[in-house]
Amino acid sequence: MKTKITPISQFCIVPLTVLALTLAGVATAQNTPAGKTVSEKDKTFMKKAAKGGMMEVAMGRLAEQKGQSEDVKSFGKRMVTDHSKANDELKKIAAEKNVKLPEKEHKVSWSSDKAYMDAMVKDHEKDLAEFQEEAKNGSDPDVKKFAEDTAKVVQEHLDLAKQIQSKLK
Repeated sequence: MKTKITPISQFCIVPLTVLALTLAGVATAQNTPAGKTVSEKDKTFMKKAAKGGMMEVAMGRLAEQKGQSEDVKSFGKRMVTDHSKANDELKKIAAEKNVKLPEKEHKVSWSSDKAYMDAMVKDHEKDLAEFQEEAKNGSDPDVKKFAEDTAKVVQEHLDLAKQIQSKLK
């Protein structure tokens, strides 16, 4: 038995196909706000933040394990907790915006608690400036909010790092 396609059903198939393709395009465009892509500046910030966050976690783990001072061990633990949380949040934003972040773990070491805390003060001063810059001048609202929220935590880390650093002199 052969099925005949009548001219009327042909007129229904074509519009339905066009409609399905259009809806697929709309669904794809909704991955980023108003179909916009993330600017190169925002992408660069996200990649640097991810790389720095992974380094902070790796160094924090080492401080927890090998630190001589209880303050350094405690600081390392906080770095692991806070930066892991920020890294997870950044990964979520990056996935929503189709931005590929670096994934390579860092090998880290230092010679003493003082060397670690000196590095933490220097690193957090640099990071704070970068996060504040992104929060102020970034173009993607989600990335800006992430930078603004994280800058507050980075400021806390910097203050604590300076406090511990002064005890180690």
